[in-house]
Amino acid sequence: MPFDIALSGINAASSDLEVTANNIANVNTVGFKGSRAEFSQVYSAAGNNLSAQVAGSGVRLTNIAQQFSDGAATQTGNSYDFAISGAGFFTVRDGSGYSYTRAGNFHPDDNGNVVNATGQNVQVYPPTANGGFDISSLADLKLTTGSSPAKASTNIGLTANLAASATAPTGGAFDPTNDKTYNTLSTFQAYDSLGASHTVNVYYTKDATNPNTWSANMTVDGTQVGTAQQMTFSAGGAILTPAGGKLNFGAVSPNPGATPLNLSIDMTKVTQFGDSSSTTAVSNDGYAAGTFSNIDVAKDGTVSAKYSNGASVPLGQLAIATFANDQGLRQLNDTNWAPSSESGQPIRGTANAGGLGTIQSGSLEASNTADLTAQLVNMIKAQRNYQANAQVISTDNTLTQTIINIRN
Repeated sequence: MPFDIALSGINAASSDLEVTANNIANVNTVGFKGSRAEFSQVYSAAGNNLSAQVAGSGVRLTNIAQQFSDGAATQTGNSYDFAISGAGFFTVRDGSGYSYTRAGNFHPDDNGNVVNATGQNVQVYPPTANGGFDISSLADLKLTTGSSPAKASTNIGLTANLAASATAPTGGAFDPTNDKTYNTLSTFQAYDSLGASHTVNVYYTKDATNPNTWSANMTVDGTQVGTAQQMTFSAGGAILTPAGGKLNFGAVSPNPGATPLNLSIDMTKVTQFGDSSSTTAVSNDGYAAGTFSNIDVAKDGTVSAKYSNGASVPLGQLAIATFANDQGLRQLNDTNWAPSSESGQPIRGTANAGGLGTIQSGSLEASNTADLTAQLVNMIKAQRNYQANAQVISTDNTLTQTIINIRN
């Protein structure tokens, strides 16, 4: 009997070593979750008070429990690397259906689909025509790597200051080629519907009779547009007119092939203070055509294509799944899991909402067994258990041999 008990201990220690060996082997596996061997005592007989007269029959492996604690996030700088900080799994798909993973080392394939190392497609909620995402359906994450079309400038915002101490110029009627006919100017680039860039200047001329009044003129590529617009300021330096702070000089066609350029100049951040004039910021809602540069992933899993012109096009929102019982998930190859009757079906959601973790772009989640010291300690414990049970067998063998010798 002691032979069988010790043998069960050796088998248990061997199973413990196998689990620890697997944990150590996957120290560098992205998104790997380690396991823990769990054991229970075995009795060959059961009944009232039998434990007082019957020794146990050994030990058996009852469960290999998965450990779903987070691994450390490692910065990679690769925009296609994603890490989940907190609860949830990425959803991936192949010909066999959906599976779930914490390994976010993705890349684009030849067709522009974002896939993992084994070619499974990353799943997202597709964007809708009116903004947002359709969380009722899943789609493959696919890059749109073509050119981003140009957008014509329509609204320009200026942040500037006009010197309160300025005096009216003495050069006569406004002439953009004569700097004696205006006090200062703001200059910026505007884009037409074909993406061509045009130089726009807004000239400011102090009124000779009213110290809080200025006139503004605009040129596009050196050609004056419309007529002068009046601007007035309060005694405290804030702009009063035009109403709403918007200047509109009318449409102009600097590029015959494009739609006429019609700019609305927002002057609400223009002030009149001090002794110097300056323009400190310009906002522009237009841009030239651009080429695809990379992708950007927000904390909520929104994936956007970024273009050289600053445009951003949403491609989808990462489909993040959770389960009622992570321990019940069925382990697959390649750091994937599949649902089972014990785990329940996937509960789909979005990152950074409903208790789900956030997405870290340009990062990968390391194996949660990366602490080799802890794994080596477990290995030493299992090794000692193995040796101790082997010693029991050796001792029992010696006793048995002694008894046989006595009888002889």
